[in-house]
Order: sequence, then structure tokens, then C-alpha cells
Amino acid sequence: VRHFYPSLSPDGKSVVYAEFREVNVFEIYEIDLASGKARRLTDKLGVLNAPEISPDGKSIVFTCWQPATDQDQVWLMNRDGSDPHRLFKGDGWDPTWSPDGSQVLFASDRDGPVQLYVGNADGSHVHQISHLPSIRGRSDWSSQNLIATYSGDAWARNIYVMNADGSNAHKVSPPHGNAQGPSFSPDGQWIAFTAYYDHFNDINGCEIYIMRTDGSDLRRLTNNDYCDYQPRWGP
Repeated sequence: VRHFYPSLSPDGKSVVYAEFREVNVFEIYEIDLASGKARRLTDKLGVLNAPEISPDGKSIVFTCWQPATDQDQVWLMNRDGSDPHRLFKGDGWDPTWSPDGSQVLFASDRDGPVQLYVGNADGSHVHQISHLPSIRGRSDWSSQNLIATYSGDAWARNIYVMNADGSNAHKVSPPHGNAQGPSFSPDGQWIAFTAYYDHFNDINGCEIYIMRTDGSDLRRLTNNDYCDYQPRWGP
């Protein structure tokens, strides 16, 4: 079973995620948490991942890769899967919504090394906001209008927090954990993320941790002999 990139709906009643279907095809599904019933929203658009429902619950932004283009692209569709279309020109991946749903944050190497970019939800006004080394993607945008991402070389990655315009970028994760994939709590006071503090250099040693946004009060949430990753905080 290959299910990836889970993300809770704004009302907390469902989860969207990517599921393997066949070679070069991952579909986006939505599962109702009360009934456990999953519904496929897409049909052979390509390799789809990182779906996230808009704050108003009407749209889903996601990453689409197709063999013909060999390029990760940010796409948008209606909540029911209708009208899937490319949102931004150029490459991009790991999109996430601004708190008010008017903008989308994503990663791209369109201008050189990977950085974070923001564009309007209608596809206009795309611009770079970050200037950090070795960004990969998987960022988040808090209700306090702060952005969290991760940056650094292999096994030396850390969580960074910055203002929505990219200013005041600063490292917040404790050292020596290879911290990745941040997600803000709904009140913006905590960050959930993947790290290896207790099993460093063990490829299967990643666990889910939380910390306050200043890096204090580190707590481990999982303890398994496999890798726990891609946390996404719900309402």
C-alpha cells in the first residue's frame, strides 16, 4: 500500500492523500474519517502528490508530474476533482495555502537553487520570498502569517521560520536532529515535524516531534521501528 502526503480538511472531517495506481500514476483521494469511505478525485493525470484543501474548503492544490513534461508543476482543482488545471507557469512542488486562501506557497528551482515562492490563487504574481541554502520543499503557513520550511545538507537539515515576505528567516529546531517537513498547529504556537534526535544516522529512525515555534519544549510523539514522516496538523 503506497499512500503519501496526508492532509486534513479545514473542518477536520476528512483527509486528502496520494495513492499509487499504476506506473507513472498516483491519484488523489479523500477519505471521510467518520465512515472510513475513500473517494478517488482524479483520473490518470500523472504522478500527483502533496494535496491540500483550501481554507474555504472549495479547492485542492497539489503537485503534478507527467512523463511528457518531466517537470513538477503546481495544479489546482475543485474539491470534487473537477476542472484540474495547472496553476503556475514553470516548475513547482509541495504547495500550501496562505491562511486566507488568497495565495499559494510552493518550492521551485525555476531561477536556480530551490527556494520558496508565493503566487496568487488565480495564478498571478509569482515571486520568490526565501534566500536559504539547500531548501527542498514541504513548508507551511501559520495563522500568525509566519512560514516554516527546512533547509540544510543531508543529515544536517533544520527547521526555519520566517515572515510571510521571507524576511527574518531564522533557525528554530534544536541541533543534531536532521529536522524536516514542518507543520504549524492551528493556533500557530507549535510545529510538528520529522526528525532523528533519538536515532541519528538510522535511515528508519525518523520520528514525529513537536516543538514550540521558538524551538523550545521539544517532544517526541512516535516510537516505531519504521520511519514516521510527513506530519500535517489538523484543526
